[in-house]
Amino acid sequence: MDLAQRCLAGDQNALREFVEVFQQQVFGLCFRMLGHRQDAEDTAQESLARAVKYLKSWDSTQPLRPWVLKIAANRCRTALGKRARLPKTVGESNDFGAESELPQLGLAEELNQALDVLKDEHRECFVMFYQQELSIQEISAILDVKEGTIKTWLHRSRKLLAEHLMKRGIEPNSH
Repeated sequence: MDLAQRCLAGDQNALREFVEVFQQQVFGLCFRMLGHRQDAEDTAQESLARAVKYLKSWDSTQPLRPWVLKIAANRCRTALGKRARLPKTVGESNDFGAESELPQLGLAEELNQALDVLKDEHRECFVMFYQQELSIQEISAILDVKEGTIKTWLHRSRKLLAEHLMKRGIEPNSH
């Protein structure tokens, strides 16, 4: 019996294993999309709980990982929508800090900060492709958009990120 079937049968060890298998991937996606550790932890936990709760609705002819990540991406979009409706408090920022406060960052930190310049759906697509290593087809299914749109978003994201990094004095091909 596979993991999903064991979870559906109520096997507590399988439920723990399910969370262990997907926890890092879901948290990574949530953190990249939300840019705030606590929000990402909360959203990842909520996403995994929803995945377990709705596992019976998963189409077992399809891979499980993209289905779980789609739930996480949807929860992140909901969190971003709620965040956009909340008034910002003075001094509020994401975990990456303001550009002026970070004159010397490593390439990874610069890239994380640069992701903030992307539109939400472009950032989501970029993270899924480069960090989560999902295929264009999987991203297309998760985001429910055409594969051509995913390719366009990835191209635009790479272009914008390269421009942003060059403005910060980093040549994208120099690392």
